[in-house]
Amino acid sequence: MKSMEVLEKIFGNATKVKIMRLFLFNQEESFNMDDIVERTKVSRDKVRKEVNVLEKIHLIKKSRRSKKPTWSLNAKFSYIKPLREFLVEMAPLKHRDILDRVKNTGQIKLIVLAGLFIQDPDSRLDMLVVGDKLNEKVLDSVVRNMEAEIGRELEYAFFDTGDFEYRLSMYDKLIRDVLDYPHEIVVNKIEDLS
Repeated sequence: MKSMEVLEKIFGNATKVKIMRLFLFNQEESFNMDDIVERTKVSRDKVRKEVNVLEKIHLIKKSRRSKKPTWSLNAKFSYIKPLREFLVEMAPLKHRDILDRVKNTGQIKLIVLAGLFIQDPDSRLDMLVVGDKLNEKVLDSVVRNMEAEIGRELEYAFFDTGDFEYRLSMYDKLIRDVLDYPHEIVVNKIEDLS
């Protein structure tokens, strides 16, 4: 059973999990209804229902400082830390899930995960994708959908194979910052990554 399915069973539905992740992983931000709908990629009716539930249990709080009401994480909620740790541990996307989503964006040669995917907040990127004939719009859509499930924006970069190999040979800072520090390789069809 996939992580998201387990979480859905525990918390009642995927919409609630997505909204909880959004607030727990963006604790300093406030979101209006439009923001929540856009970031979770869930219908307004479902979002409204779950926001009301989360507000009633005091996980989030409502503010009316602007024309549109906004919600933010309630820092006084007793279970923030264990809930956040649980949702991080139950990462919704495993290597196979990421590969299945990204493989349709072009001829994939390399996928490297860092940052959020390995709980390393100091990493410059969360995901590095290298391939040929990469469709930028499709890749961006795939990443936005992953962000909706994860609850946070992803820092990612993509390169065609020739550009990546050139940058690698020139010791490009971004490439070195990913490969020289903790990371996980999902796919590698490039001969020499050193």
